[in-house]
Amino acid sequence: MASSSSSSTERRGIPGAQFVEDVETYLNQSGLDVNSALSFLQERLQQYKLVEMKLLAQQRDLQAKIPDIEKCLDVVSTLQAKKGTGEAIIADFEVSEGIYSRASIEDTDSVCLWLGANVMLEYSCEEATSLLQKNLDNAKASLEVLVADLQFLRDQVTITQVTIARVYNWDVHQRRMRQAAGTSTDS
Repeated sequence: MASSSSSSTERRGIPGAQFVEDVETYLNQSGLDVNSALSFLQERLQQYKLVEMKLLAQQRDLQAKIPDIEKCLDVVSTLQAKKGTGEAIIADFEVSEGIYSRASIEDTDSVCLWLGANVMLEYSCEEATSLLQKNLDNAKASLEVLVADLQFLRDQVTITQVTIARVYNWDVHQRRMRQAAGTSTDS
């Protein structure tokens, strides 16, 4: 967390939150009154929440994709291991949601992989293994970056929430001081 009111960082397009040590200095430097500062901070907090929802959705997608890729790698590996043994592999595969069919797979030199957008291509087992491993490595690397982004974002949310509380509490304190000063001069 930044300890100075002028520190602000950015990570992959996510603006860094500014930790405010001295609310009065912050308000003077930013040229905002208390209500405008609170509005700005609330808006920033909402932006962080929207980005967090987007990143969490991407994380869920990757967390679902990684086991699928690993399963495909296992299948290709099994096909390669059984090649040349003369032993057929009996497999059940999903034709449609809830509808399965059984197949007997004998020696094969190639597999078909869904690439997305209703595209399927045939690859040799070696090419498929290479492609799937590359996709798995990329998905894991992307997941690591997303986890780091989410941690950074959570830090920014916390800093922003603390700043909102500090500005609000400062304003309450200032009002009480003005009220006390007004009461003591009336006596």
